[in-house]
Amino acid sequence: MNERLKNWDETKALKRKEALEILNLPEEEMEDLIACAYALRTKYKGKKVSVQLLTNARSGNCSQNCAYCAQSCESHAEIEKYRMVSDEKLYGDNDLVDEKHLARHCIGLSGIRFSDEEIEDLAGRIRKMKEKGTQICCSIGFLTEKQAKILKEAGLDRINHNLNSSRRFYPEICTTHTYEQRVNNIHMLQNLGFEICCGGIIGMGETKEDVVDMLLDLREIHPESVPINFLLPIPGTKLANRDISGLTPEYCMKVLCLARLMIPSSDVRCAAGREVYFKGIEPTLFKVVDSIFASGYLTADGQGIDATMQMIKDAGFDGEIESTDEE
Repeated sequence: MNERLKNWDETKALKRKEALEILNLPEEEMEDLIACAYALRTKYKGKKVSVQLLTNARSGNCSQNCAYCAQSCESHAEIEKYRMVSDEKLYGDNDLVDEKHLARHCIGLSGIRFSDEEIEDLAGRIRKMKEKGTQICCSIGFLTEKQAKILKEAGLDRINHNLNSSRRFYPEICTTHTYEQRVNNIHMLQNLGFEICCGGIIGMGETKEDVVDMLLDLREIHPESVPINFLLPIPGTKLANRDISGLTPEYCMKVLCLARLMIPSSDVRCAAGREVYFKGIEPTLFKVVDSIFASGYLTADGQGIDATMQMIKDAGFDGEIESTDEE
């Protein structure tokens, strides 16, 4: 494997066995792995880091039983619940994306299905936010084709719909919908011209083979953005006591490197868990990933915007400006 990394050939896609070897790479070969990932990151993304702000626009009361999620119908996590965030918060966050020159405003809405009236309401809010020229991504369950077209017409740029894990492991973390439904939804959205944000969660009890299989499916989907989350066990959820001792910085870095090697031209985002699993090694992290969140996640806190931008600068990289006309 060492020679393959030193003489990387993009025209030869990693096979399943080779991808698994990356996750089992000995420590002494980590330098070669990171160098290989860095070369691809630089080729496709330069030195820029795309920073997104996430707004939890609809919180809790979800009918789905996703084991990791504080908003699940089976979760007892102590979170705030509301059907729609205040206009002040939603538009204020959108203004913040513009003022801080962040790359994108990501909007999460708990739930799996929405009425046409709810989608029309969201479309109106998207039109207002798009007046700023902001790049907007929504995480919004399963849409009908009609609903997706309404949001497309309103100017929505991108939709997030994660695979979360492998096809084999998926029933272990959710039984209220299927992996296949997720894949079909993504293909429908792609056919309508949406950019896609699609990734997964590491540390839920899956095997390394499951991680590889998820990444192989992601390679087929080829989303514009691949967010990789590292489990933060939330009290009150099914995975509250999940053993995360295997999520060492080295293993987490291998997963991100493998994502870069397998889907090199996509944004590879280190999402939830960044502040925990990569604390103090950000300069190395940014050699592999080109996308992160600032100021928290759906139900978990995160590093503030100003501190995030300073950290990127200190690491020798540049915060990317996408949401304005500035170069």
